[in-house]
Amino acid sequence: MKDSVVDDIADQTIKKDDNEGKDNLGFEEDNGCSRPEIIGVSEKENDVETGEERQQWSNPIEFLLSCIAMSVGLGNVWRFPYTAYENGGGAFLIPYIIVLMLIGRPLYFMELAMGQFSSSSSVKVWNMVPAVRGVGYGQVVGTASVVSYYCCLIALALHYLGSSCQSVLPWTICHPHLEQDDRLCMPSNANNNNITVLDNINITTWDNTTEWDNNSTGLEKSNISVISSAEQYFKRGVLKETIDISDGIGYPDLQLTACLAGCWLLLFLTLWKGVASSGKVAYFTAIFPYVVLITLLVRGLTLPGAIDGILFYITPKWSELLNLKVWYAAVTQSFFSLSTGFGALITYSSYNQFRHNSYRDALIISIADTFTSLLAGFVIFSILGNLASELGVPVADVVDSGPGLAFVSYPTALAKFDFLPQVFSVLFFLMLATLGLGSATGLTSGIIAVVCDINPLWNKTKVTGIICVIGFLIGLVYVTPGGQALLGLVDFFGGGFIIFALALVEVIAVSWIYGIKNFAKDINFMLGINVGIYWKFCWGFFIPISLLGIFIYFIVTFTPLTYQGIPYPISAEYAGYVLTLLAVVQVPFWFLKSLCTYGTKVFSPNSQWGPAKGSDKNEWLVADLEKLTKL
Repeated sequence: MKDSVVDDIADQTIKKDDNEGKDNLGFEEDNGCSRPEIIGVSEKENDVETGEERQQWSNPIEFLLSCIAMSVGLGNVWRFPYTAYENGGGAFLIPYIIVLMLIGRPLYFMELAMGQFSSSSSVKVWNMVPAVRGVGYGQVVGTASVVSYYCCLIALALHYLGSSCQSVLPWTICHPHLEQDDRLCMPSNANNNNITVLDNINITTWDNTTEWDNNSTGLEKSNISVISSAEQYFKRGVLKETIDISDGIGYPDLQLTACLAGCWLLLFLTLWKGVASSGKVAYFTAIFPYVVLITLLVRGLTLPGAIDGILFYITPKWSELLNLKVWYAAVTQSFFSLSTGFGALITYSSYNQFRHNSYRDALIISIADTFTSLLAGFVIFSILGNLASELGVPVADVVDSGPGLAFVSYPTALAKFDFLPQVFSVLFFLMLATLGLGSATGLTSGIIAVVCDINPLWNKTKVTGIICVIGFLIGLVYVTPGGQALLGLVDFFGGGFIIFALALVEVIAVSWIYGIKNFAKDINFMLGINVGIYWKFCWGFFIPISLLGIFIYFIVTFTPLTYQGIPYPISAEYAGYVLTLLAVVQVPFWFLKSLCTYGTKVFSPNSQWGPAKGSDKNEWLVADLEKLTKL
């Protein structure tokens, strides 16, 4: 499509005309589809869209670390282990790695290239194909949905961080006031070898001084189930969880509300100066987590039963490779983990220098992300193996899957440290909070960039503050007793379905409408490299075809959602559909609007597409003109 611009240039003689009624590039202001009469561009013009110099990273390392901090986040440490857990452990790894190689990594580089080439946010980048500008707005809806509950998880990490300063870690002991009649709580330093249940006696708590009758019957002959003290503390003590939200979600917990407010305050302080401040924070948020994860892995591998968990994690069930549900989970996890499809990568890369080697960055970040996911999986499943050994149950049944997995399994591992477990607990939850903040910073910056693009005159600090306040108010629903059920619902629709659908439209627009040939030319002009057959095959064929196939399968086989085995109320499901509709409807809405603006050229790049800096855009257009002239 870009060649249409060059065709018009080739038919004209470069000359100086009266530019009244035209912008500084010689385009008609009232019709974005008209073509330049002259190629000359002012050297002082650095941003053709706003007339102001666009903010840039202080140095390339800050961009690389910020992308690592955004991509390597709770999606790896929290979401990946429980997604693998729900999809059969080892059965999930093979599809996940294949998806990362053929879908995740190519999409990652594509979005970095789009943002860096145009120096535009996730909405203005669609000057490339105005017909699908709604993708950018839809991604804002999906990103806002994810950020809203992401900050709730950070708030939980901050709550645990504060609790880690107690002389006795509260999740290592059973609390009488949290007991349930049908549950036997086991503290972290106990094991099932000395757990028995007396006939006709209701035992609801455990303490280390209790003496048990060796002739009593086992748990398997009673109606009492065993839970760890970490699970009891998380679900009963922190969340005060209500599984069934048919009668409402309850009121926000005051302690979690305070932690949520603290999270959004930290996020504001990170973002209020844009990339100038967030880039500095990335030095810590990108590096520190690896120190803690490796420490936990070493400890986890020394626990009894850890090998059983590791084997569950790495042993594939080959039959599951034919289950498209597992492949769908692998795709959505790769999007969530790498942060592709959210628009945030486009925004981050838009602050790069035009010639920055984003190809190298895409390789480094995708490898770091995959390594972190696998590392977190080894940590989690070594701990799950230990829990299964202590509770006397299979690894697959050791604990409910879901967001709470990280807040049950990891604290259990921390309790196993013989020397100052409080110190390691503080380090871990500080790591969890920084991981979350790193990702939330990138996602929220994408939202801020889109809002500021609506009116560049708006004060960015005030916009950031307003967005943070709104995010805090929305996040209050997640710190209620029914909050975790809502989190699962929004994660499914906002963090999965919406992003999946919009990513499909995004890759089709770039590969099939703008064209692989044009996109490859742009990358060659910007980076001086020729993309190989691997990239062209993934962008032009494998990604759109595979995403389309999985998407159709998902629609056809969709079943009502449940939370811990309990169906969501119909009102909650309808809320999920409304959220999805709000995002997806942006595509046809903005298509019709663009159709009215650009007419029949709605699928062609408009006048604003191309490098933002005048000299770069001038060179870009002339280069294509010279190629066309030779032909």
